[in-house]
Amino acid sequence: MKRRILLVDDELAILLTLKAILEINGFEVDTAASANEAIARLPENTYQMIITDMRMETETAGYDVIREAKKQDYDPAVAILTAFPLLGSDWKEEGADSMLVKPMNTNDLLRQIEA
Repeated sequence: MKRRILLVDDELAILLTLKAILEINGFEVDTAASANEAIARLPENTYQMIITDMRMETETAGYDVIREAKKQDYDPAVAILTAFPLLGSDWKEEGADSMLVKPMNTNDLLRQIEA
């Protein structure tokens, strides 16, 4: 069974590039272009991982996605995807399991997802 990932980013180029990379490497990937769209998708499927951009509709829209993801019965791993690394541990306190800093190379992305 393929592992299912929900990928959330408001930058279409990043969304489509990461989706292609993940699918080539055997993941089943759903996408959302906003926090609101992602939150609506969460109860529709069982995701092993949610990868969400931080800054979308608001500066902290990614945290909204994380909070809703953690309410799901299937308890997905959650990663923050950001071009602006967050200092301190706020992202951990909000429930994220890891932070992915863009841009990143394919090997780094896959290594962090597999961890």
